[in-house]
Amino acid sequence: MGLTATTAVVLGAGLDVVFAEPPTRVHPVVWFGKIVEPFDREWSNPRAASVVVALGLPFLAAFVVWSVVDAVVSILPAAGALLAAVVLFSTTSLRMLTDTTRDVVALTERDLEAARTELRALAGRDASALSRGEVRSAAVESLAENLADGLVGPLLGFVLFAPLSLSLGTAAAVWVKAVNTLDSMLGYRSKPVGWAPARLDDAVMWVPARLSALLLALAAHDPTALHRAREDARVPSSPNSGWPMATLAVALDVRLEKTGHYRLNAGHPLPTAVDAEHAVRVVTGAGLLAVALAGVVVWF
Repeated sequence: MGLTATTAVVLGAGLDVVFAEPPTRVHPVVWFGKIVEPFDREWSNPRAASVVVALGLPFLAAFVVWSVVDAVVSILPAAGALLAAVVLFSTTSLRMLTDTTRDVVALTERDLEAARTELRALAGRDASALSRGEVRSAAVESLAENLADGLVGPLLGFVLFAPLSLSLGTAAAVWVKAVNTLDSMLGYRSKPVGWAPARLDDAVMWVPARLSALLLALAAHDPTALHRAREDARVPSSPNSGWPMATLAVALDVRLEKTGHYRLNAGHPLPTAVDAEHAVRVVTGAGLLAVALAGVVVWF
């Protein structure tokens, strides 16, 4: 089982390197999003509906994947490993994240308006009045935060349950990704069912966010960055996103700022294009370290 699980991790990472993302029309996360959409409406008891949605939809997604992978593994283990790799490829993302960040950073040097537009793929904020440095800051913030949501979280779910069975490991990765997706779609105060998805995501991502911060410090060759960032990590309203963002800001000696919300590593300048490119390299290193660690852990 250890070899099979490690093979799935390596193949999933390889698919990410080669293809970045599955095509939209067959992307399981897109399919899940379409299932979620009808629940974004008014309910007679919104708190109860919020809990049912937060608990039920991720469980449904995980159960379907568990059933399929378990059936395939029982017939042909090698095919099960390949299917698990495809699931990991669909629930994790590194190349798309870093490629998009590079594109936005490059645009800040030659076409600010285009950079503001492309930033929407990374950060859900009004970028219409952001300066070049503020656009780069938003891109770097999203880069750090999405390392946890888009890679470390699902990988950690797989690592925790794959030793029990490959199907449980893939189901756990899907469950974490489904929780993240619910939060990104519904986890807002303005949404009728936003309360439970947001609280569940806060709980699920508590460990991955801090683990991501540690990986960033190691990838930046600055093991003290996590300790130095601990106060700023608590500044954002989210209990989790501040940890990878503040750690990356400290490691790069830059300020990351969302006006009116938070300022991380205050007293330092906003990131230059060179700083942002350095951030991409650090996050890439942290992501590769996460994959390597996951492969080693499930092997043993």
